[in-house]
Order: sequence, then C-alpha cells, then structure tokens
Amino acid sequence: MKQSQNVVIKGTKDGLTLQLNDKCAYNELIEELTEKLDAVTKKSEDALIKVTVQVGNRYVTEEDKETLRQLIRQRRHLIVEEIKSNVMTVNEAVQWKEENEIVSYTGRIRSGQILEVPGDLLLIGDVNPGGTVLAGGSIYVMGALKGTAHAGCYGNDRAVITAAKMMPTQLRISSHLTRSPDRYDAEEITESECAFINEAEQLVIDRLQVLKYLRPDLSTFKGGF
Repeated sequence: MKQSQNVVIKGTKDGLTLQLNDKCAYNELIEELTEKLDAVTKKSEDALIKVTVQVGNRYVTEEDKETLRQLIRQRRHLIVEEIKSNVMTVNEAVQWKEENEIVSYTGRIRSGQILEVPGDLLLIGDVNPGGTVLAGGSIYVMGALKGTAHAGCYGNDRAVITAAKMMPTQLRISSHLTRSPDRYDAEEITESECAFINEAEQLVIDRLQVLKYLRPDLSTFKGGF
C-alpha cells in the first residue's frame, strides 16, 4: 500500500516545519497529520519544540487555523509558532496594498495639521513647526521638515525619513525618538539628509547618499545605458 504524503514533517534549527498538501481533502489532511504527530510525539523528548505550519495555496479560515493549533497543542511539547498560507483575503490584500504603496501629497503641512498614511509618504512641500506627518512606511519630504515626522509608526524599524532641509522639531522611527539639535540653520543646510535606525538601534541623521548602502532594497531600478 502506497504511503500518503499529504503531510511532510521537516526538522530545522528553529524546530519543526509541517508542509501540508493544499490539493487533498481537508479531512484526509487532518487524519494524516494526527497520525504523523503521534509518531513524532513517541520519538520526542520533553523539550519544547516550535512548529511552523505551511498550508501552501489552501485558504484556511480562522476556524481551520484554530483546529490545526489545537491538534498540535495536544502534544504538550509542541508549540505553534506560525501558520503560513499563500492565499489572502480581499481585506488582507487591500491592507497589504495600502501598506506597500507610496502616497503622494502636494502642499504645506501647517501648524496643528496632521497627515497620516498607511504606507510610504512622498510630501512635495514643507512641514511647518507644529505640523505632523506619520507613515506606516518611510517619509520623503521634498522640502523643509520643520515639524514632527514619525515613520514606521506601526513598528517598522527599517523605515527612513528624508528631507531636502532637515530641521525637525522631533523625529520618530518606530519606537525610536530624537529631537532636533540646536545647530540647524536654514541658510547652512545645503544638501538633503536622511534619518534611520543604525545597527546599534539608534536613530541617526546622515547625508542622503548613505541610504543606497544602508537600504539597498529601496531601489528597484533594473535598467542601464
């Protein structure tokens, strides 16, 4: 009798990965998963093992995910780390699009005004003292940044802030914060600057040119002459 391969269990340095067939019937999948988890349990020791579940192109509801979690948790030494699926709902797709697109805005952000976007923000204008710009991604100001800018406001430490004239009242990236030093003078600023979180997890300001080395993923241009 040919052994079914609807469930493939692989050991990694981080624990176990369960690869589930996305084309078989769901009840067959659960049945085989139960059998193979029982086999793993018999061979295992008391140490806790993290489990990542990969369901491929199968859409799983929250109820299905909870069924998988409960099935795995019944083996006391197994902990569900993550359930990964290649399929997303319409709402998830819309959220992903919003968080990964660049929103452009032309105009001046005046004192008391707040502009917030879920993804990256391209501001063609100035941010006055008392004005605030927030973005889930990075913030690019094609003017003078004299107010408050908070990039990566949902927890993205790799977000950056750039400005043609960097004279902020306050800069924030994720949970990191810094205030503008007193050295800034509009007449003395001759080049664009950027703010980012360095390897020491400090928010620093440097010349804009360093970004292509620190964040090479920001550039997607593939052409040439």
